[in-house]
Amino acid sequence: MSFLTDEQKALALEIASLLTPRNQTVAVAESTGGGLISAALLWVPGASKYYAGGGVTYTLNSRTALAGVSPDEYVNYQGTTPAMLLSLAEAMRSRLGAIWCVAESGLAGPTPGRSGTAPGRTTVAISGPDSSTEVFETGSADREANMIEFATFALRKFRDALVETGV
Repeated sequence: MSFLTDEQKALALEIASLLTPRNQTVAVAESTGGGLISAALLWVPGASKYYAGGGVTYTLNSRTALAGVSPDEYVNYQGTTPAMLLSLAEAMRSRLGAIWCVAESGLAGPTPGRSGTAPGRTTVAISGPDSSTEVFETGSADREANMIEFATFALRKFRDALVETGV
């Protein structure tokens, strides 16, 4: 039995096939995906050609310590915002010297967040030649299912950015 879904494996293979001939690298800063984004990217043989590294930046302290984000960004923290995630992606990309970074953070559940945000919501940021953010909601409080869906969504969004840029 695999810990990755078939879709995650297919996305990882496609991402590898796009990054490798371009000699591009990706870093990952993930939170509620719990390492599944990195696991998928590393599942592909030869991942060392494109995977620059990453971290599970689950706590605010880990975001400052691992990614180098300024603690000032988290004053009065009430939950993840697109701007905050893009800043995290840019910081991790810079720290690891990667061309791209995928960052993900949200609320897997089962309980609501600090600001009353319902579980099943994450924000994904892609930093690189084409930078973007998107909020994704599952409508579910199932923690495990959300973790899987969040990682899959982040991989889809990254694959789409690679296809769109063609860089």
